[in-house]
Amino acid sequence: MMIIRDTFPKAELAGLPKVAFEGRIVCIQTEAEADKAVDYLLTQKRVGVDTETRPSFVSGRLYKVALVQVSTLDICFLFRLNYIGFPKSLKRFLEDLQVEKIGLSLKDDFGALHRRSDFTPGEFIELQDYVHQFGIKDQSLQKIYANLFGRKISKAQRLSNWETDVLSDAQKSYAATDAWACLMIYNRLEVLRLSGDYRLEESVKVQVEESHE
Repeated sequence: MMIIRDTFPKAELAGLPKVAFEGRIVCIQTEAEADKAVDYLLTQKRVGVDTETRPSFVSGRLYKVALVQVSTLDICFLFRLNYIGFPKSLKRFLEDLQVEKIGLSLKDDFGALHRRSDFTPGEFIELQDYVHQFGIKDQSLQKIYANLFGRKISKAQRLSNWETDVLSDAQKSYAATDAWACLMIYNRLEVLRLSGDYRLEESVKVQVEESHE
């Protein structure tokens, strides 16, 4: 039986082995490449999604989404929107109602993407909501993944320049890992939901509070 914690201690993250996406990563920098990638993605049952935006260190300056990453279990497409804008094929994919698109903090992603183009989100599943039914209170991808897999997702590239001419291998790995991890988390939780083979371990703080009720 798998033990799930309601909250994963931040202090334990540092000691965990790191995890990174080990599949194929494809950078999409033309509309033709985007069309081909979307045709493939539309054949999938479920994918993980995420976005990256160049960080701003100047008050009042905001950048548009630079990257949309969409991952299956073995291949991740990095749509470089700072090169291709918002192609019709990507809009078609985001509005699609058949492929399950798993993400975290989707409201923020949608808000950022709407600064590039109007679209109506299709079939999306918000992990921050989904984990609640298992008793998980954490909202960060890093903690949720650590809780379920006992490994750490590195956040070292989060504040790097996502509009750079050429993405580094570290940036590609970071972006792909985040999207892939969303898919991995959902798949693991679905297995646990269907089997019921898990137990929630509540933190000491919660147990103490309940003992006084």
